[in-house]
Amino acid sequence: MINLKELAQQEDLFVSGHELCPGCGIPVILKIVLRTTKHPIVISNAGGCLQAASTKYPGTSWKLNWIHSASENAAGTMSGIQATYSSLKKQGKLPVDKEIKFLVIGGDGVTYDSGLRSVSGAMERGENFVYLCYDNQMYACSGGQRSSATPMGAATSTTPSGKVLPGKLQARKNISSIFAAHKIPYVAQSAPWNWQDLYKKAEKAFEVPGPAYLNILSPC
Repeated sequence: MINLKELAQQEDLFVSGHELCPGCGIPVILKIVLRTTKHPIVISNAGGCLQAASTKYPGTSWKLNWIHSASENAAGTMSGIQATYSSLKKQGKLPVDKEIKFLVIGGDGVTYDSGLRSVSGAMERGENFVYLCYDNQMYACSGGQRSSATPMGAATSTTPSGKVLPGKLQARKNISSIFAAHKIPYVAQSAPWNWQDLYKKAEKAFEVPGPAYLNILSPC
């Protein structure tokens, strides 16, 4: 198992200059996950906190191939990228031994709710990518509304806790069980404060053939 000193000596592919909030767990998650494979990585990033804060024109915090996708179709975008990659290999325009890893990133709003059909479809087809959900348990970049990842009883801008409502009335959706039901090779949950657990699970996600899902808790 890698130690913290070895981890710190590796190249950082998500660098400073972003505008994510102080204390946000997303940068820590990325710094760990992007260090778990030696292969080049292509990212399809759904609209949300990360996309808005990391690519403010004319700058970027990404040191790899990164594509901004609409909130509801980041997984579909990656399906097209992979089809192109396979075609270029068959045409001899890319070396057959050249391996690229594919990573789709989205928050809980686009993963649990608005983009679920795109992710579900890609996983059912067996697309070979890792899907990483940074789960901050609400629509954090658009006003703090509840999502289906919001825990029961939590106060949000659309489920305020007070005399009328005690917070959100519904239970949190068990998204990991939903994706496990797709019979994909790997589903895991972790959090940035247990960095060794996160590193180990992300490393395995990149190694398995076919789709893998990582649900990473990162409360806003």
